[in-house]
Amino acid sequence: MTRRLLLSYLSLAVLVLLCLEIPLGFVYSRGERERVVNAATDEAESVSAYAALSLAAGRAEQDLPGRVVHCAARIGGKVVVVDASGAPLATSHPLTAEASRALASRPGIAAALRGTATADARTSTIGGVQYLAVAAPVGHGARPEGAVWLTVPTQTVHERVHHIWMLLALGGLGVLTAVTFVAFAIARWTGRPIRELERATHELAEGGRAAPVTITKGPPEVRALAAAFNRTAARLAHLLASQRAFAGEASHQLKTPLAALRLRLENLEPNVTTRGRPSLTAAVTETDRLARMVEALLAMARLEEDAATPTPLDVGAICAERHHTWLPLFDEQDVSLVLFAGSVGPVLALPGSIEQILDNLLSNALRASPPATTVTIELRLHAQPRRALRDARPCWVDLHVTDEGPGMTPDQRARAFDRFWRAPGAPKGGTGLGLALVQRLAHASGGEAILRPAATGGLDAVVRLRSAEPPTPGHPPVGRPGTRRREAPALPA
Repeated sequence: MTRRLLLSYLSLAVLVLLCLEIPLGFVYSRGERERVVNAATDEAESVSAYAALSLAAGRAEQDLPGRVVHCAARIGGKVVVVDASGAPLATSHPLTAEASRALASRPGIAAALRGTATADARTSTIGGVQYLAVAAPVGHGARPEGAVWLTVPTQTVHERVHHIWMLLALGGLGVLTAVTFVAFAIARWTGRPIRELERATHELAEGGRAAPVTITKGPPEVRALAAAFNRTAARLAHLLASQRAFAGEASHQLKTPLAALRLRLENLEPNVTTRGRPSLTAAVTETDRLARMVEALLAMARLEEDAATPTPLDVGAICAERHHTWLPLFDEQDVSLVLFAGSVGPVLALPGSIEQILDNLLSNALRASPPATTVTIELRLHAQPRRALRDARPCWVDLHVTDEGPGMTPDQRARAFDRFWRAPGAPKGGTGLGLALVQRLAHASGGEAILRPAATGGLDAVVRLRSAEPPTPGHPPVGRPGTRRREAPALPA
């Protein structure tokens, strides 16, 4: 931010300097040229008046040469006085015969000999050097008695103009240097509290406890923003601490009464008549359902308050471990549990999230599967478009849990991830929180959860997770979406 502010200040300063110095330089250059032309014109008129007096007194040959030489020395140029025919009367420097004959044909002298009232000032090049030529008539009549031709080299004018441009440039650099130091100090003063705010915001976003930001530095608006941030961070920290305390206390306070309630219900079994046993069994079942619901709610609360970073996990090994754990329970219900785990590599997920995702999906699949059906766990490497492969974008791993149960309608699949929602006719024992927890865990891991109709008529629950090993550009990933790869089952079903 300091660099951007400094660049903004310098850009504004450069714009102001250009708008001021460039017109000033052009105005000075034009004024300097006009000053030289006016001075040369005055000198030419002065020599013309002196020459007219000398001619009237008949002393032109005696007085004019000295006057012409003196004037030429004063202006640093050359002066020539000619008669009415264009022949030289006096010159400040020797002229060749050819140059003397060519004087009458020069535009300025010719105009003066015709009686032009104003001096003729023009810039010409003589011998490779630029000169300012001024011609004035001698005498005031229809036929002038002669003309004065004065030339001044313009090199001096150019040097003075260049000197002014150089002074303006040096002055501009000096101003820019001063503006740079002042702007840098202002930018640092303005940007320091904003940088502290940015650092504290990143700490807060990463789940840490942001230290209070200093509110005594920077502009008033930034100080007000820092004060508002401190209040927000303190309030958020208080809310998170309250939620964390509630989750911990609820986890301890709710488990104990539920365990005691279940124990008392089981102790009542010998004293319950045969007609009351179904009610007792239903009460035990509801107690277990309430315990699972409490566990799910507490898991979701802990997930919302934690800001853990996804880490590489061996999804194949986790699937094999959960397959081994759930297999006896599936065998009791006469449901086959099959695992197809190809070489998909590690994925990025929160620690422990894949186990919870599989447990919830397998629990739902077991309740929805009739006897003598199959539930499949499968890992697939999601294919990327060719353009994405050229960009070396990371690929995704799809975790499928497919059953052969009744499935869900599109409307039911759209609502299945809502908390406490259960499909009409769903088996008893569910809490309506399993799929909601699956979706939360998938999103927290940087992936997503989707429900699709299975080809066997049941439900295909897909959890897409980011692969920890992005493919090399130009090499397509293994596998194709929509196909089942039965490679090296980790454990027999």
